[in-house]
Amino acid sequence: MKKFTNLPSDLVFESILGFGAAHAQLVAVHLDPLFVMRKNPTPSKVALISGGGSGHEPLHTGFVGTGMLDAACPGQVFTSPTPNQMLAAAKAVGGEAGVLFIVKNYAGDVMNFQMAMDMMDGEYAWVLVNDDVSVDSAGHPTGRRGVAGTLVVEKMVGAAAERGADLAACKHLGDRVNACTASMGVAFSSCTVPEAGVPTFEIGPDEMEIGVGIHGEPGRRRGAFQSATVIVEELMDEILKDLNPKQGQEVLLLVNGLGGTPLMELYLLYQLASERLSHAGLVPARSLVGNYTTSLEMAGASLTVTLLNEELKALWDAPVTTPALRW
Repeated sequence: MKKFTNLPSDLVFESILGFGAAHAQLVAVHLDPLFVMRKNPTPSKVALISGGGSGHEPLHTGFVGTGMLDAACPGQVFTSPTPNQMLAAAKAVGGEAGVLFIVKNYAGDVMNFQMAMDMMDGEYAWVLVNDDVSVDSAGHPTGRRGVAGTLVVEKMVGAAAERGADLAACKHLGDRVNACTASMGVAFSSCTVPEAGVPTFEIGPDEMEIGVGIHGEPGRRRGAFQSATVIVEELMDEILKDLNPKQGQEVLLLVNGLGGTPLMELYLLYQLASERLSHAGLVPARSLVGNYTTSLEMAGASLTVTLLNEELKALWDAPVTTPALRW
């Protein structure tokens, strides 16, 4: 294993120090317990807090700032943050308008966020993101996983909170955005957790994992490597089957890299996916391409589609200033 580390056990802490120094004009880092918060929080608005295991950067710390999150709690690599991190973040950024927690649907995240919420004094609510259509909810004990669609929820709800929406409205919006968002990914290689020192899973040079999870969880199937066109067709078929959109529906298309895929290839995927949407009678009205919900150095990508209306387009277009997303 070759990685830029000193002690693997110190990597997350040292990385967050570097993140805070690099973006000191936007964020502040609290070290004990560890969380990242806005440099200048707005106490009068609903505070948005998210978090999860490290290794998915820029999710979630990279989305702390105006128009998105007020705080994010990073755990160790692929490990949920602890309840005391979440509670400390809530006390630091929460005000009378309350706190909304945005949680990816993984057992550890759900358990620890619920423990933190049980200790809350003020008003709170939560949105559970479960956009991964590769997981059959009926056959999976914890339901569908939360993946790149988390970014879409954080962006749109963040814009609403910035405009002064109350806690109930932000919660309702988050649930709506999650319900009209679907994602699915594919991996060509595994990733290596620094403290483990070995690949999370083994995959042959001529194989791919369709429906892989962002922690390297098994997908729907292991199959022979295929062309980009064939891969996009399979991912989009499952996404559109889940969303069942109407003809003429406007959509947001997010092509997300898992950490080890060049932008050149991601833009190819966008072209193919947007053509597939158009052939289905849909309108790709908004787009985002890049590495936003990664899995360390995993080679692969995911596609995310969100059904849009005028309200959601306006929230997506609203100004945002974070380390990883600005417009």
